[in-house]
Amino acid sequence: MNLQLFLLLAAGLFAIGLFGALSQQSIVMIMMGVELMIGGVVVGAAAFWRFLAPAASGQVIVVSAVVAMAVEMAMGFAVTTAIYRARQVDMTDLAKDLKD
Repeated sequence: MNLQLFLLLAAGLFAIGLFGALSQQSIVMIMMGVELMIGGVVVGAAAFWRFLAPAASGQVIVVSAVVAMAVEMAMGFAVTTAIYRARQVDMTDLAKDLKD
């Protein structure tokens, strides 16, 4: 395995996530697209650290990024659940009246 293959994987994950985030109206699907984009960035960063500077500090940053992804997803699902319980809305078009 070389750096180019890992970067191709990272670009693919990012592109699929971007398409998913921009093409969906469901809040959960948008969050899944954002998670895929963040996963692509993490894979790219880990590949750079592995091939350009093989040190343990890169692993710590990748683990902290994965933890941040998990926390972000938990918070997003909590907000989505609260919106659904309050307004029975799960689409972004229907939730835009929440700012009023």
